[in-house]
Amino acid sequence: MNESRLWLVRHAPVAGPRGVIHAPEAPADLSDISAFSRLRAGLPSGAAAVASPARRTLETAQALGLDPGIEPAFREQQFGDWTGRRHDDLARELGEAYRVFWQAAGTNRPPGGESFYDQIARVADGLARLPAGDVVLVVHSGTVRAALAIALDLPAEAALRFVVDPLSLTRIDRLAGAWRIVCVNR
Repeated sequence: MNESRLWLVRHAPVAGPRGVIHAPEAPADLSDISAFSRLRAGLPSGAAAVASPARRTLETAQALGLDPGIEPAFREQQFGDWTGRRHDDLARELGEAYRVFWQAAGTNRPPGGESFYDQIARVADGLARLPAGDVVLVVHSGTVRAALAIALDLPAEAALRFVVDPLSLTRIDRLAGAWRIVCVNR
C-alpha cells in the first residue's frame, strides 16, 4: 500500500437553515475569510486534491485555491426520504422511531437511504484509490468519521461520536499499510 498523508477538510457551513439534512446541491457559506486563510496556510502546497461531488465541497475547495478531482465515494451518507427535512420535524413526526434510529445509527437506514456502515464501505473504496503522497480531501463530516472508523478499526457507532466542525482539519497518514492519526477536528 502506498504511503499517504491525508488532509481531510470538512466543507464550509451550508448557506441555509441549520438543523436540516441538506441535499448535495446545498451551497457553502464562504464568508469566513479568516478561517479559510488559516486553513489554507495549514495545507501542504502541491498536494493532490479530491472532493465529493456536492456543491458545498466543491465551493469550499475553490475557496481554498484547490482544483480537486471528484470522487463519488466521498459523498455524505445518503439519508433518502429524510433529505431536505429538519431533524426537529422528523423527531416530532416519527417520535420514538426517530430516537430508536439514532441509537443504532451505524446499521439503521433511513427510508431510501444508506447506513453509516454503507458509507464506511464506500469511503474505504475511495481511500484505496488515492495516490501516494499528500492528498487534500474536501469532504463531509460523515466522510471524515468514516475515514476515522477505517483508520482506527472502530465500529460505526463509536466513529459517530467524533465531532467534525465545518472548515476543520483532520489528518491521517497511511504508512506501510498501517494508519496513524495526526489530528482530528483541528
